[in-house]
Amino acid sequence: MAISKIKPELVLIDLDGTLIDSVPDLAYCVDEMMKQLDMPVRGEAAVRNWVGNGVQRLTERALINAVEGMPEQQLMDKAYPIFLELYKHNNSQRSCVYDGVKQGIEWLLDNGYRVACVTNKAEAFTLPLLKAKGLLDYFELVVSGDTCAEKKPHPMPLLHAAEKLGANPANCLMLGDSRSDVKAARAADFGIICMSYGYNHGEDIRDYNPDAVMDSFMELPNYLQAKA
Repeated sequence: MAISKIKPELVLIDLDGTLIDSVPDLAYCVDEMMKQLDMPVRGEAAVRNWVGNGVQRLTERALINAVEGMPEQQLMDKAYPIFLELYKHNNSQRSCVYDGVKQGIEWLLDNGYRVACVTNKAEAFTLPLLKAKGLLDYFELVVSGDTCAEKKPHPMPLLHAAEKLGANPANCLMLGDSRSDVKAARAADFGIICMSYGYNHGEDIRDYNPDAVMDSFMELPNYLQAKA
């Protein structure tokens, strides 16, 4: 799918690292969890390299202080409920919507595009965060990390959204920030534009060859057709 003034039937948008910088809240919860476990805190810089695959995977990475690998199950069983309880009460206080996001989505809607959100974050955290940041009402559909049997990078959440909204995957676009978004989009036959500023485990998203990379949602008119 060539990205040159395209007109997709549906635009799916990732949440963490694309719409919202949610790391400040996630890092707070990680460090408070580590304190309760009498383990060293990890800090926001480390958490930025670990997010993007759901809070369970984030918890696992925090416990081992690395992107790859798994903690002992006994430790995970103790830690994960602590994190969930912390995040339930610290979901949106420190997080912020990236500059240009609301203007970009409003441009999409003003030009007749259908817009949905697809994230690996569980619904219990997704909907309150979107609502708290004034984004929820923009979306025709929200597909969370527990909506389908699989999460990104599996194509299932993208294909689920397309099916629900009656769109042809070959004429849909994903806006994301990570290699998971690129892999999911490719497997679903979607186009994919990535944000330069998001969460990609410390790697340059350009290394994964999305169709285009933007620094801001304000650049959407460079790639999508305006209403005639």
